[in-house]
Amino acid sequence: MIQVKNLYFSYSEHPFLENINFDVAKGEIFGFLGPSGAGKSTLQKILTGLIKNYKGSAMVNGIESKNHNNQFYETIGVDFEFPSLYEKLTARQNLRFFGSLYSKELKNTEELLQMAGLLQDGDKKISDYSKGMKSRLNFIKALLHNPDILFLDEPTNGLDPSNSRNMKNIILEEKRRGKTIILTTHNMEDAAELCDRVAFIADGKVKALDTPHNLIMRKGASKICYTYFEEKEKTGECFLNETSKDKRLYELIQNNKILSIHSSEPTLNDIFIEVTGRGLL
Repeated sequence: MIQVKNLYFSYSEHPFLENINFDVAKGEIFGFLGPSGAGKSTLQKILTGLIKNYKGSAMVNGIESKNHNNQFYETIGVDFEFPSLYEKLTARQNLRFFGSLYSKELKNTEELLQMAGLLQDGDKKISDYSKGMKSRLNFIKALLHNPDILFLDEPTNGLDPSNSRNMKNIILEEKRRGKTIILTTHNMEDAAELCDRVAFIADGKVKALDTPHNLIMRKGASKICYTYFEEKEKTGECFLNETSKDKRLYELIQNNKILSIHSSEPTLNDIFIEVTGRGLL
């Protein structure tokens, strides 16, 4: 659905995005991960046709992005990090207006509002909405015309845990329906849970690209950490694949002296810092 080759873009004489290469298959959730200013949103703007003066190729659903026509927007849905809604209109009026911009059959407005937990607030003006409510409405606006590709920029940002969970469930349901989803985020937990593959972006370059699991496994095997009491509380650890070699652990288990035991593994954030040499903030 998306093929990017040797992509280059600059706001000045210095490159901002350089030598970007990746592809995204139909039905895949693909994540762009990186700190603010890394180039994630700029890359999304190129793929959605908002930036055209790039070099290289950015094919989206068979169309070179910078050569798109209006039909291009019938096939993609975009949820920007900052909502684009009319404050003086109600939620229903906003959806009705934005829906009128498309020629294809639209999803049911009431079902979308119900999905986002906004059904009871559908006739409330957007100026009276909270930040989280605006975020949820902006998200379902991107689903309104049932696009083939969804571009989601920080879709759970500013949401409470309950609404964040609901948002992620909707994203996974769209994937099950065969939608291709581009997720731009600096939330590593969301990326690890939702994405089939992720690209680490830092300093305008793709530093690593793989599945979350494979990236984590590059750091090394998971560990087992345990505590036990022997005159005083002590701790021990060993690699998960070497537990049979840990004689102390074996003896403690045999004598029921383990106080606690748990496994631990690197996180995507650990891998990102190792690969790029910087954190996400």
